[in-house]
Amino acid sequence: MLNFSLWKRIVIWGFVALGLYAALPNGFYNRVDAHNQAIATIETSGETEALAAERDAWPSWLASNVVNLGLDLRGGAHLLGEVDVNEVYATRMDGYWPEVRDALRDERATVGTIRRLDAPDGLLRVRISNADQMETALKTVRALATPVVSLTAAGQNDIVVSANNDVISIELSEAERAATDDRTMQQSLEIIRRRVDEVGTREPTIQRQGEDRILIQVPGIGSAAELKSLIGTTAKLTFHPVVGQTSNPDQAPGARNFLAPDISGNGVYYVLEDTAVVSGDELTDSQPAFDQNGAPAVTFRFNPSGARKFGEYTAANVGAPFAIVLDNEVISAPVINEAIRGGSGQISGSFSIEESTELAVLLRAGALPAKINFLEERTIGPELGADSIAAGKVATMVAFAAVLVFMGLAYGLFGMFANIALIINVAILFGFLSAIGATLTLPGIAGIVLTVGMAVDANVLVFERIREELKTSKGPGRAIELGYEKALSAIVDANITTFITAAILFVMGSGPVKGFAVTLALGILTSVFTAIYVTRAMVSIWYHRKNRKGWTLKGVKLVRDNTTVDFFKTNKFTFGLSGAMVIAAVVAFFIFGLNFGIDFRGGTTIRTQSESVVSVSDYRAAMEPLGLGDVTITEVFDPTFDENQHVAMVRIEAQDEVEAVTPEIIAIVEAALQTVDPTITFPSVESVGPKVSGELITTAVLAVVAAIGAVLFYIWLRFEWQFALGAVVALVHDVAITIGIFAIFKIQFDLTIIAALLTIVGYSLNDTVVVFDRVRENLRKYKKLPLSGVLNLSINETLARTIMTSGTTLIALIALLVLGGDVIRGFVFAMTLGVVVGTWSSVFVASNILLWLGVKRDWEKKDPTPGIQADGSAV
Repeated sequence: MLNFSLWKRIVIWGFVALGLYAALPNGFYNRVDAHNQAIATIETSGETEALAAERDAWPSWLASNVVNLGLDLRGGAHLLGEVDVNEVYATRMDGYWPEVRDALRDERATVGTIRRLDAPDGLLRVRISNADQMETALKTVRALATPVVSLTAAGQNDIVVSANNDVISIELSEAERAATDDRTMQQSLEIIRRRVDEVGTREPTIQRQGEDRILIQVPGIGSAAELKSLIGTTAKLTFHPVVGQTSNPDQAPGARNFLAPDISGNGVYYVLEDTAVVSGDELTDSQPAFDQNGAPAVTFRFNPSGARKFGEYTAANVGAPFAIVLDNEVISAPVINEAIRGGSGQISGSFSIEESTELAVLLRAGALPAKINFLEERTIGPELGADSIAAGKVATMVAFAAVLVFMGLAYGLFGMFANIALIINVAILFGFLSAIGATLTLPGIAGIVLTVGMAVDANVLVFERIREELKTSKGPGRAIELGYEKALSAIVDANITTFITAAILFVMGSGPVKGFAVTLALGILTSVFTAIYVTRAMVSIWYHRKNRKGWTLKGVKLVRDNTTVDFFKTNKFTFGLSGAMVIAAVVAFFIFGLNFGIDFRGGTTIRTQSESVVSVSDYRAAMEPLGLGDVTITEVFDPTFDENQHVAMVRIEAQDEVEAVTPEIIAIVEAALQTVDPTITFPSVESVGPKVSGELITTAVLAVVAAIGAVLFYIWLRFEWQFALGAVVALVHDVAITIGIFAIFKIQFDLTIIAALLTIVGYSLNDTVVVFDRVRENLRKYKKLPLSGVLNLSINETLARTIMTSGTTLIALIALLVLGGDVIRGFVFAMTLGVVVGTWSSVFVASNILLWLGVKRDWEKKDPTPGIQADGSAV
């Protein structure tokens, strides 16, 4: 065990070196960031002397991937949009009408006259006068069908044609709808990405969520409203025949026509044909320019298909007016003087230079294929992001230092080995995060701090085992070997259960919750690697340097040797106390309810910052005339700000029947608050629509249930059903008490608290599994000892590890709680509470359930975990 072969040493230290190499750029973040921005700019705009200097600021032969900072750490905007795919169906059917009309006209002698009827979106209805020739009409229309362009729908047609008396109904097939949905989402993603890239923003997150939603996160942009103005405009450019002109906005345009106002707002309205001659989808380029009078304009160029259609139309309609329409407003309605064959043209209007440039960007990026309804928006000011980084750094450093001192005092030289491994662990973790391009958020920092607190657990398990074996083994070498062998089973079981909860968080979570899950999961992997391999490699080097005969593992002992505390002497009191707390928590939940944040209730939260003392009554008086319903205003203490800055949170309930976020409401609220205090600023604004909030509640409940179910199955597989039931009762106990305390004290309950609850599930299981693992071992060793005696012995033997692990984790969490700021205070409070309650439940709840249920004593069968023998040692 202590004799590492050469190739093992090479693999271990090679992996460590690789991790340190990947993490290195994060130590020079600003220099590497400038280097990466320079490279990106050079690729698109050419090299300048200044850019070359920034490029050379970081050697090109070194890794240059850094951990991206999330919005809450660098400021920026977050949007969650829902694409209205039904709009695309209607457009497709409208585009089919000319083909259907022309095909049926060729059969007019047979089918008679044809007329298009009004129909719901996504449906085209055509009436023919000769109903007895319906079969001929159907055959003609069905001939227009084309195969669905999809790997999963080969051989299926894109339309379904049916008849009812003298009416033909045409609609997209299910296969074509699915293919259209996918194309619409892919096109929307690509267009949004182009538009964001056009403004030169780095490290945006643009990804599909579910079937019809798009998540957009852009660091460094001023506000969500600014981002929406960039990507929310459809910039749908179309060219329509002009039927007429009017000044009456209520004039009926006639069948298959529509009314569009002049963009200049001069009161002129154009009657236009519904079906466009050419659309912006066929544009290949658009650039800002100046017209012959020196006024700002926009040039455009069509692809060959668009150029052909545009040329044929203009040739056939010389002398007739046609309208250039942008988002249902007429930019220009010139008369066609001659055929335009070149496929290019120019849009003139009352543009400013900025407007012509923005329009060119939108047209060049392409038209969004469908409207996007924004269900959620968040704005984080850069100042708040900088404060969050500072708070996170301080909290992490304090937690890190405290854990290092704690381990050094408890285990002496071996504690220093564990500390070195801990530093390597964090470095490798950052290397992993850099390699996969992960985004670090404030909950992610909490995940790192939690990793720091929990990373020592595996080392503590090993070191406590070594101390036990030193009392009975023949020498230090054998004691160290047995310490690693016998601790392996508990390490594997404890970390797998936590990893399961992290995986469920990743699958079912979103945004910061998903980031926290990634950090936690990778932290578990790196912690196990450094504890089992890196620390052992250092111990191996130390052991073989000289004769270690008579050596003992020195350090401050938190629990004296051979403790014999009877944990079941007062089990009626301890178990009764736990039961009473659970009942009180459930009662509090039903009486007081939870103070749901906007993640679950919907609405808008505005964070204010000012130099004046917050006056809740003045704020409320200023907002009452706005009629926004339930408004909650609370002053917030935040140690990340200096004493001259005062912070408040204004929460506005979700507005009825409003799915999309309304920036107008936010602007009105901000203006009203500025009348109270002109120095007020708004570091962050968050809005969630009621549709999203309702879905989040369901997802959150499913996540908790899934986590409990998954670990129940794992423990059942690894142990027996009695162990699984005891662990789950302990989990329910921990989650219930935590939720009850949130209900009693009306602490805000949001999505990050769900992440905390799931992490509590993992942590509590970690504790419980360590105890259960020792119980399983002692059941084999002491077959005639009563179960209560085995349980008592096992808890006593693992008591030092329980206190050490809980203590180091609490140190890390308390550092975050005090120094981390109010942004994650609820999250860290839930975690701190969970650690305390989880430690209690693993000793006094899970074990009592196991004692009550009883277990079989036949443990001769092999353990189901591959690579681990029944006695817990490695194969």
